[in-house]
Amino acid sequence: MRNVLNSYGRAFLSQLHGKILLLSVAPFILSLILWGALLYVGLQPLIDSLHALFTQYDFFRTSGQVLATFGLGMLKAVIVPLIAMFMLLPLMILTALIFMGLFAMPAIGRHIGGRHFPQLEKKHGGSLLGSVGTSLATFLLFIVVWVLMLPLYAFPPAALVGQAVLWGWLTYRVMAYDAMADYASVEERRAIMRTQRWPLLAIGMVSGAAGAVPGMLWMGGVMSVVFFPFLAAFAIWLYVLIFIFTGLWFQYYCLEALSRLRGVRGMTDVAPADA
Repeated sequence: MRNVLNSYGRAFLSQLHGKILLLSVAPFILSLILWGALLYVGLQPLIDSLHALFTQYDFFRTSGQVLATFGLGMLKAVIVPLIAMFMLLPLMILTALIFMGLFAMPAIGRHIGGRHFPQLEKKHGGSLLGSVGTSLATFLLFIVVWVLMLPLYAFPPAALVGQAVLWGWLTYRVMAYDAMADYASVEERRAIMRTQRWPLLAIGMVSGAAGAVPGMLWMGGVMSVVFFPFLAAFAIWLYVLIFIFTGLWFQYYCLEALSRLRGVRGMTDVAPADA
């Protein structure tokens, strides 16, 4: 646990570095362009399809009764847009993760590896194609489990715990691969993923909890047609920033774990301004 906390502190300091802040630009712009186009073209047809489904099967009455049970009857009028945005949220997060792996994580690896782990040999056990493949395969499994867990929302505490674990698993599987892609061999990466499973999951769960804030902004955009584009853009930007911090956290932790696995000197301190 000490290494998890030490890595957190290092990631917090590195997040303030100018070069790291600039890393948010490319993933944010790409995500914004992609989702701006998708929402413009596909959001209304999706809402119309869901509305027709609710009307055909009388889901409005059923959902209204369920919402009233929890004192949320006022949401009945926007239940269809809320469900539409809820369905799109995992896809939006996936695209942010992929753009992070493509454009930010390699730079984060060079930044941290060159400054704090110059003694580590690069064995290049990962690749760009492997990063995208890992993200997609992990996400497909995530979607299956996510759908199976939807009934848990009848008991909100269980749903909250289940979603936290699931998002933590998704985050650590994707981020840990990217963090070790340049430095670890395939065997080393598998060994660290196996022996450090619980600390990595804990980092993923904390990061996933932080991701609830932009998620609420994304869903909250349904409540305001005027501010929806701005809230959606702000949510995407926050997700990118959180993923960059998460990438830093995983990078520090994984490279320190790799140093211990190889039996070499661990993290090298640098001046705070260069962290």
